[in-house]
Amino acid sequence: MVTIGVLALQGDVAEHVRALEKSGARASVVRRCRELDEVDGLIIPGGESTTMSKLLDAFDLLDPLTTRLRDGMPTWGTCAGMILLASRILDGRSDQHHLDALDMVVRRNAFGRQVDSYEEDLDVTGLEGGVFHAVFIRAPWVESVGPRVEVLARAGNTTDGPIVAVRQGNVLATSFHPEVGGDARLHACFVGIVGAA
Repeated sequence: MVTIGVLALQGDVAEHVRALEKSGARASVVRRCRELDEVDGLIIPGGESTTMSKLLDAFDLLDPLTTRLRDGMPTWGTCAGMILLASRILDGRSDQHHLDALDMVVRRNAFGRQVDSYEEDLDVTGLEGGVFHAVFIRAPWVESVGPRVEVLARAGNTTDGPIVAVRQGNVLATSFHPEVGGDARLHACFVGIVGAA
């Protein structure tokens, strides 16, 4: 059984833990370096990306997390987690960290303010069982990707819609919050990625 951590600085930590356990993984919360050392993979949940960036510094996790990512640790970023995993952030603060784990450019709050949050059914490449009901909360989108990044889903399910789910090797990112709504299929996919790593 794989052990997958959920970065517990902000966001829907308990919801991700439940979805991971439902998907057959051992889940743990990660706030300290020693906890990061004990996991096979990591979920970086939603929240506010600039605050999470500061908290990575405050908890002395930035360098250890960057090292684990460079060493190939499977990681999944949702919403703000997607922003942190990007190689470049548009509309971010000049002092905001990014982990450079995905060759992509992300736009913060691309779908608008909190009041513009919405839900839609997405076709996600490689996900069996039909569409995935996605919840977007003040979400980012991906402006562009490098050649090694696979686009898994686009808003509106159109070929030119904003990119909202990507994968590059063992690193996955979604603009939306898959931990809400009770559908753990994406968590099960990530458990499979971690298990195969």
